[in-house]
Amino acid sequence: METPAHSPVRTVLRDTRAWRLQVWVSFALALLVCGSGLAWLPGADLDRAFMVMGYVFCLSTAFALAKFVRDNAERPADTPLWSLVVWGGFALAMALTGWGLWRMEINPTWKAYLLVSWLYLISTAFTLAKTLRDAFEAERLEHGDAPATEQ
Repeated sequence: METPAHSPVRTVLRDTRAWRLQVWVSFALALLVCGSGLAWLPGADLDRAFMVMGYVFCLSTAFALAKFVRDNAERPADTPLWSLVVWGGFALAMALTGWGLWRMEINPTWKAYLLVSWLYLISTAFTLAKTLRDAFEAERLEHGDAPATEQ
């Protein structure tokens, strides 16, 4: 069956397998270095528990923020209050985790390790969220399931 002359032809760009592998390996590595750093963290159990909660809070808010930004990239799709919740939650998670790390009475080398691994985790979370969203949108375009504004 021929495509009518007035029908646009879509080219769906997908990430390469190498890129997807790199993104997943990087995220897994970030989880590993954060987890091992927190598991062997010297100091009080309460400090360790606080940092684990902080890392999980930061990770979940990073994914929520990535989705929010992507959903609102072309036009506002959420309420201003939801914007405040998402941005505020991410800022609060990062600030409280940073404050907890700063006030811990541990060797500066441990602090540096935890800081770098934490920032690596947040960075890879944003990259993973974008990669997954790109794959989802490419799949929708290929199957003609895109919203009317994209068709």
